[in-house]
Amino acid sequence: MTVSDNEMPQRFYHGTRADLKPGDLIVVGHKSNFGTGKPLSWVYLTGTLDAAIWGAELAAGDGPQRIYIVEPTGPIVNDPNLTDKKFPGNPTQSYRSREPLRITGEVTQWEGHSPERLKQMKDNVERLRTQGAKIID
Repeated sequence: MTVSDNEMPQRFYHGTRADLKPGDLIVVGHKSNFGTGKPLSWVYLTGTLDAAIWGAELAAGDGPQRIYIVEPTGPIVNDPNLTDKKFPGNPTQSYRSREPLRITGEVTQWEGHSPERLKQMKDNVERLRTQGAKIID
């Protein structure tokens, strides 16, 4: 299923700890932001700043949390990790693509989630991981 033009947000984001600049491409084949160690066959993007903030906050690594403004270079589809399992109907506007995402800018001022909420989310992710759930496929 491909996302139709009338369903697409006007702006897309990608939350990470990677140090990128405008013009760089986010491509498949890199390890997940979430530390699975397995190279991914998809790149992920969202139409909401909140979902991008979660991506930046939950990303593995020690680098600064970053939120990039991205544009897909090919087709995008709903991300079934969220839309089929947690948020039917895709209210998080979470998508993925096999084609690169081009960095067009960076959101430099944003407010993260409360320490309590972030701990709760990290605890939930860890619980799922210990149960053998695939967080990202």
